[in-house]
Amino acid sequence: MTTLTVVMIGGLVVIISLLVIRLQAADAPLPAEITLPAGVAAEAVTLGSDWIAVVSQDNRILIFDRESGELRQEIQIKPQ
Repeated sequence: MTTLTVVMIGGLVVIISLLVIRLQAADAPLPAEITLPAGVAAEAVTLGSDWIAVVSQDNRILIFDRESGELRQEIQIKPQ
C-alpha cells in the first residue's frame, strides 16, 4: 500500500464519521441571530434570501427576519 492510499482511506473514514455524528444530532442548528420564544424547540430550519423559517415541535412555522432576527410571521400547522 502506498502512503497516498493510506491517507485517502484515513480521510474517508474521518469524513464518514463526521457525517454520522452530525446527522445524529437531536437539535436543529439555529443561526446565532435567532432567539426562539420560551418553551419552543426547533425541529427544522430553512433559510431564504431575507428570512429564516423555523419549524417548531409544537406544529408552528416561525418566520424570522434574516438580518435583525425579529419574528415576522407565525403560522399554525393544522394536525391531520
